[in-house]
Amino acid sequence: MNDHSDIAESYHYQVIARALDQIDAAQAAGELLTLEAISARLSMSPAHFQRLFSAWVGVSPKRYQQYLTLDFVRELLSQRLPLDEVADRAGLSGTGRLHDLVLRWEAMTPGAFARGGEGVAIRWGRFDSPFGPVIAMGTDQGLCGMGFTAEMGEQEAFADLARRWPDARFTEDPEPLRPWVEAAFSRHGEAKLTLIGAPFQIKVWEALLSIPSGQVTTYSDIAEAIGNPKAVRAVGTAVGRNPISFLIPCHRALRKSGGLGGYHWGLGVKRAILGWEGARAEAD
Repeated sequence: MNDHSDIAESYHYQVIARALDQIDAAQAAGELLTLEAISARLSMSPAHFQRLFSAWVGVSPKRYQQYLTLDFVRELLSQRLPLDEVADRAGLSGTGRLHDLVLRWEAMTPGAFARGGEGVAIRWGRFDSPFGPVIAMGTDQGLCGMGFTAEMGEQEAFADLARRWPDARFTEDPEPLRPWVEAAFSRHGEAKLTLIGAPFQIKVWEALLSIPSGQVTTYSDIAEAIGNPKAVRAVGTAVGRNPISFLIPCHRALRKSGGLGGYHWGLGVKRAILGWEGARAEAD
Protein backbone atom coordinates (compact mmCIF):
# COMPACT_ATOMS: atom_id res chain seq x y z
CA MET A 1 0.00 0.00 0.00
CA ASN A 2 1.47 3.39 -0.98
CA ASP A 3 1.74 6.43 1.31
CA HIS A 4 -1.31 8.18 -0.16
CA SER A 5 -3.41 5.04 0.31
CA ASP A 6 -2.16 4.68 3.90
CA ILE A 7 -3.16 8.28 4.66
CA ALA A 8 -6.61 7.79 3.11
CA GLU A 9 -7.23 4.56 5.01
CA SER A 10 -6.16 6.17 8.28
CA TYR A 11 -8.46 9.14 7.65
CA HIS A 12 -11.39 6.90 6.74
CA TYR A 13 -10.84 4.79 9.83
CA GLN A 14 -10.84 7.82 12.11
CA VAL A 15 -14.05 9.20 10.60
CA ILE A 16 -15.90 5.89 10.69
CA ALA A 17 -14.73 5.14 14.23
CA ARG A 18 -16.15 8.49 15.37
CA ALA A 19 -19.38 7.83 13.48
CA LEU A 20 -19.75 4.40 15.06
CA ASP A 21 -19.27 5.96 18.50
CA GLN A 22 -22.05 8.45 17.78
CA ILE A 23 -24.38 5.77 16.39
CA ASP A 24 -23.73 3.41 19.29
CA ALA A 25 -24.37 6.14 21.87
CA ALA A 26 -27.62 7.04 20.13
CA GLN A 27 -28.69 3.38 19.98
CA ALA A 28 -28.02 3.00 23.70
CA ALA A 29 -30.36 5.96 24.27
CA GLY A 30 -33.00 4.49 21.95
CA GLU A 31 -32.47 7.10 19.25
CA LEU A 32 -32.05 6.92 15.48
CA LEU A 33 -29.73 9.66 14.22
CA THR A 34 -30.49 11.36 10.93
CA LEU A 35 -27.82 11.72 8.28
CA GLU A 36 -27.73 15.45 8.96
CA ALA A 37 -27.31 14.94 12.71
CA ILE A 38 -24.40 12.52 12.36
CA SER A 39 -22.59 14.56 9.70
CA ALA A 40 -23.01 17.74 11.76
CA ARG A 41 -21.42 16.07 14.78
CA LEU A 42 -18.48 15.08 12.56
CA SER A 43 -18.24 18.57 10.99
CA MET A 44 -18.82 17.13 7.51
CA SER A 45 -21.37 17.75 4.78
CA PRO A 46 -24.15 15.14 4.67
CA ALA A 47 -23.28 14.19 1.08
CA HIS A 48 -19.57 13.69 1.85
CA PHE A 49 -20.26 11.67 4.96
CA GLN A 50 -22.84 9.49 3.21
CA ARG A 51 -20.38 8.64 0.42
CA LEU A 52 -17.58 7.87 2.84
CA PHE A 53 -19.72 5.81 5.20
CA SER A 54 -21.37 3.83 2.41
CA ALA A 55 -18.00 3.08 0.82
CA TRP A 56 -16.60 1.82 4.15
CA VAL A 57 -19.59 -0.12 5.53
CA GLY A 58 -21.45 -1.00 2.34
CA VAL A 59 -24.83 0.54 3.20
CA SER A 60 -26.19 3.94 4.21
CA PRO A 61 -25.87 5.21 7.81
CA LYS A 62 -29.66 4.84 8.25
CA ARG A 63 -29.64 1.23 7.06
CA TYR A 64 -26.63 0.44 9.24
CA GLN A 65 -28.43 1.73 12.33
CA GLN A 66 -31.32 -0.60 11.54
CA TYR A 67 -28.87 -3.50 11.70
CA LEU A 68 -28.10 -2.63 15.31
CA THR A 69 -31.66 -3.06 16.56
CA LEU A 70 -32.94 -5.97 18.63
CA ASP A 71 -35.49 -6.79 15.92
CA PHE A 72 -32.67 -7.36 13.45
CA VAL A 73 -30.80 -9.58 15.91
CA ARG A 74 -33.93 -11.67 16.48
CA GLU A 75 -34.41 -11.99 12.73
CA LEU A 76 -30.84 -13.25 12.41
CA LEU A 77 -31.47 -15.72 15.18
CA SER A 78 -34.57 -17.12 13.45
CA GLN A 79 -32.55 -17.65 10.25
CA ARG A 80 -29.40 -19.02 11.88
CA LEU A 81 -27.42 -21.72 10.17
CA PRO A 82 -27.77 -25.10 11.93
CA LEU A 83 -24.52 -26.25 13.47
CA ASP A 84 -25.28 -29.97 13.67
CA GLU A 85 -22.91 -30.60 10.77
CA VAL A 86 -20.03 -29.24 12.83
CA ALA A 87 -20.08 -32.33 15.04
CA ASP A 88 -19.17 -34.42 11.99
CA ARG A 89 -15.93 -32.57 11.38
CA ALA A 90 -12.81 -34.57 12.11
CA GLY A 91 -9.76 -33.11 13.82
CA LEU A 92 -9.07 -29.56 14.89
CA SER A 93 -7.75 -28.16 11.62
CA GLY A 94 -9.60 -26.90 8.62
CA THR A 95 -10.16 -24.14 6.12
CA GLY A 96 -13.03 -21.69 6.32
CA ARG A 97 -14.09 -19.05 3.83
CA LEU A 98 -15.47 -15.63 4.71
CA HIS A 99 -16.13 -13.88 1.39
CA ASP A 100 -12.59 -13.35 0.05
CA LEU A 101 -10.92 -14.08 3.39
CA VAL A 102 -9.43 -17.53 3.89
CA LEU A 103 -8.99 -18.66 7.48
CA ARG A 104 -6.60 -21.46 8.33
CA TRP A 105 -6.15 -22.67 11.87
CA GLU A 106 -4.46 -25.30 13.94
CA ALA A 107 -4.58 -26.12 17.62
CA MET A 108 -1.63 -26.15 19.95
CA THR A 109 -1.22 -29.42 21.85
CA PRO A 110 -3.08 -29.72 25.17
CA GLY A 111 0.27 -30.18 26.88
CA ALA A 112 1.56 -26.81 25.68
CA PHE A 113 -1.59 -25.14 26.98
CA ALA A 114 -1.35 -26.96 30.30
CA ARG A 115 2.22 -25.67 30.69
CA GLY A 116 0.96 -22.09 30.41
CA GLY A 117 2.60 -21.58 27.05
CA GLU A 118 6.05 -22.35 28.40
CA GLY A 119 8.62 -22.08 25.62
CA VAL A 120 6.16 -20.41 23.22
CA ALA A 121 7.33 -17.18 21.58
CA ILE A 122 4.47 -14.72 21.09
CA ARG A 123 4.80 -11.46 19.15
CA TRP A 124 2.37 -8.62 19.70
CA GLY A 125 1.48 -5.24 18.25
CA ARG A 126 -1.07 -2.43 18.08
CA PHE A 127 -3.38 -2.05 15.07
CA ASP A 128 -6.42 -0.10 13.91
CA SER A 129 -9.75 -1.69 13.01
CA PRO A 130 -13.25 -0.55 12.01
CA PHE A 131 -14.21 -1.06 15.67
CA GLY A 132 -11.39 0.79 17.38
CA PRO A 133 -7.77 -0.03 18.22
CA VAL A 134 -6.78 -3.65 18.80
CA ILE A 135 -3.94 -5.56 20.40
CA ALA A 136 -2.95 -8.59 18.31
CA MET A 137 -0.70 -11.46 19.35
CA GLY A 138 0.66 -14.35 17.35
CA THR A 139 3.10 -17.23 17.06
CA ASP A 140 4.93 -18.33 13.93
CA GLN A 141 1.85 -20.44 13.12
CA GLY A 142 -0.72 -17.63 13.29
CA LEU A 143 -2.66 -15.19 15.44
CA CYS A 144 -3.35 -16.47 18.93
CA GLY A 145 -4.90 -13.36 20.46
CA MET A 146 -6.75 -10.24 19.38
CA GLY A 147 -8.63 -7.88 21.66
CA PHE A 148 -10.35 -4.52 21.27
CA THR A 149 -8.95 -1.89 23.61
CA ALA A 150 -11.43 1.00 23.41
CA GLU A 151 -13.41 0.06 26.54
CA MET A 152 -10.93 -1.65 28.86
CA GLY A 153 -7.80 0.24 27.77
CA GLU A 154 -4.63 -0.95 26.10
CA GLN A 155 -2.76 -2.04 29.24
CA GLU A 156 -5.63 -4.11 30.59
CA ALA A 157 -6.35 -5.66 27.16
CA PHE A 158 -2.69 -6.68 26.84
CA ALA A 159 -2.65 -8.10 30.38
CA ASP A 160 -5.93 -9.93 29.76
CA LEU A 161 -4.51 -11.72 26.74
CA ALA A 162 -1.03 -12.30 28.15
CA ARG A 163 -2.23 -13.87 31.42
CA ARG A 164 -3.81 -16.70 29.43
CA TRP A 165 -0.31 -17.98 28.62
CA PRO A 166 1.69 -16.75 31.65
CA ASP A 167 4.90 -18.60 30.83
CA ALA A 168 5.15 -17.59 27.16
CA ARG A 169 7.79 -15.10 25.94
CA PHE A 170 6.20 -11.86 24.69
CA THR A 171 7.98 -9.53 22.26
CA GLU A 172 6.59 -6.35 20.71
CA ASP A 173 7.05 -7.06 17.00
CA PRO A 174 3.94 -6.14 14.97
CA GLU A 175 5.21 -6.53 11.39
CA PRO A 176 4.99 -10.36 11.13
CA LEU A 177 1.38 -10.10 12.35
CA ARG A 178 0.31 -7.25 10.08
CA PRO A 179 -0.66 -9.30 7.00
CA TRP A 180 -2.97 -11.51 9.09
CA VAL A 181 -4.58 -8.55 10.89
CA GLU A 182 -5.06 -6.59 7.67
CA ALA A 183 -6.58 -9.64 5.98
CA ALA A 184 -8.98 -10.05 8.90
CA PHE A 185 -10.50 -6.60 8.65
CA SER A 186 -10.25 -6.11 4.88
CA ARG A 187 -11.75 -9.61 4.28
CA HIS A 188 -9.14 -10.24 1.59
CA GLY A 189 -6.20 -12.61 1.72
CA GLU A 190 -5.33 -15.26 4.26
CA ALA A 191 -5.30 -15.14 8.04
CA LYS A 192 -3.71 -17.96 10.03
CA LEU A 193 -4.74 -18.74 13.60
CA THR A 194 -3.18 -20.72 16.42
CA LEU A 195 -5.79 -21.93 18.91
CA ILE A 196 -4.19 -22.08 22.35
CA GLY A 197 -6.71 -23.42 24.84
CA ALA A 198 -8.07 -26.46 26.64
CA PRO A 199 -9.51 -29.21 24.39
CA PHE A 200 -13.12 -28.32 25.30
CA GLN A 201 -12.52 -24.64 24.58
CA ILE A 202 -11.00 -25.45 21.20
CA LYS A 203 -14.06 -27.53 20.26
CA VAL A 204 -16.26 -24.54 21.03
CA TRP A 205 -14.03 -22.12 19.14
CA GLU A 206 -13.97 -24.40 16.12
CA ALA A 207 -17.78 -24.47 16.18
CA LEU A 208 -17.77 -20.66 16.23
CA LEU A 209 -15.50 -20.66 13.18
CA SER A 210 -18.20 -22.48 11.23
CA ILE A 211 -20.75 -19.66 11.60
CA PRO A 212 -20.80 -17.56 8.41
CA SER A 213 -20.58 -13.78 8.53
CA GLY A 214 -24.02 -12.22 8.78
CA GLN A 215 -25.48 -15.18 10.70
CA VAL A 216 -25.74 -16.03 14.39
CA THR A 217 -26.38 -19.01 16.64
CA THR A 218 -27.07 -19.77 20.31
CA TYR A 219 -25.01 -21.26 23.11
CA SER A 220 -27.31 -24.28 23.26
CA ASP A 221 -26.88 -24.92 19.52
CA ILE A 222 -23.12 -24.85 19.94
CA ALA A 223 -23.41 -27.35 22.81
CA GLU A 224 -25.44 -29.63 20.53
CA ALA A 225 -22.94 -29.23 17.71
CA ILE A 226 -19.98 -30.35 19.80
CA GLY A 227 -21.91 -33.37 21.08
CA ASN A 228 -22.46 -32.13 24.63
CA PRO A 229 -26.00 -30.67 24.75
CA LYS A 230 -26.04 -30.30 28.54
CA ALA A 231 -22.90 -28.17 28.60
CA VAL A 232 -24.58 -24.86 27.75
CA ARG A 233 -23.07 -23.02 30.71
CA ALA A 234 -19.60 -24.40 29.97
CA VAL A 235 -20.01 -23.40 26.33
CA GLY A 236 -20.86 -19.86 27.43
CA THR A 237 -17.71 -19.76 29.54
CA ALA A 238 -15.58 -21.03 26.62
CA VAL A 239 -17.13 -18.47 24.29
CA GLY A 240 -16.26 -15.75 26.77
CA ARG A 241 -12.67 -17.02 26.98
CA ASN A 242 -12.13 -16.86 23.23
CA PRO A 243 -8.81 -14.99 22.84
CA ILE A 244 -9.08 -14.16 19.12
CA SER A 245 -11.93 -11.69 18.88
CA PHE A 246 -13.64 -11.05 15.55
CA LEU A 247 -11.93 -13.89 13.66
CA ILE A 248 -13.20 -16.55 16.07
CA PRO A 249 -16.66 -14.95 16.03
CA CYS A 250 -17.90 -15.22 19.59
CA HIS A 251 -19.94 -12.09 18.81
CA ARG A 252 -22.24 -14.37 16.73
CA ALA A 253 -23.28 -16.39 19.80
CA LEU A 254 -26.53 -15.07 21.31
CA ARG A 255 -29.12 -15.99 23.89
CA LYS A 256 -32.17 -17.93 22.75
CA SER A 257 -34.32 -14.89 23.52
CA GLY A 258 -32.45 -12.85 20.90
CA GLY A 259 -30.64 -10.89 23.59
CA LEU A 260 -27.03 -10.12 22.79
CA GLY A 261 -25.68 -11.44 26.08
CA GLY A 262 -22.28 -10.15 27.11
CA TYR A 263 -19.09 -9.53 25.19
CA HIS A 264 -15.63 -9.62 26.70
CA TRP A 265 -14.44 -6.55 24.81
CA GLY A 266 -17.57 -4.43 25.29
CA LEU A 267 -21.20 -4.83 24.30
CA GLY A 268 -21.02 -1.75 22.07
CA VAL A 269 -18.31 -3.45 20.02
CA LYS A 270 -20.43 -6.60 19.70
CA ARG A 271 -23.41 -4.63 18.43
CA ALA A 272 -21.25 -2.71 15.97
CA ILE A 273 -19.66 -5.89 14.58
CA LEU A 274 -23.01 -7.62 14.10
CA GLY A 275 -24.36 -4.55 12.32
CA TRP A 276 -21.24 -4.25 10.16
CA GLU A 277 -21.41 -7.92 9.16
CA GLY A 278 -25.11 -7.71 8.43
CA ALA A 279 -24.53 -4.68 6.24
CA ARG A 280 -21.67 -6.34 4.38
CA ALA A 281 -23.70 -9.51 3.86
CA GLU A 282 -26.49 -7.46 2.26
CA ALA A 283 -24.04 -5.44 0.15
CA ASP A 284 -22.44 -8.62 -1.19
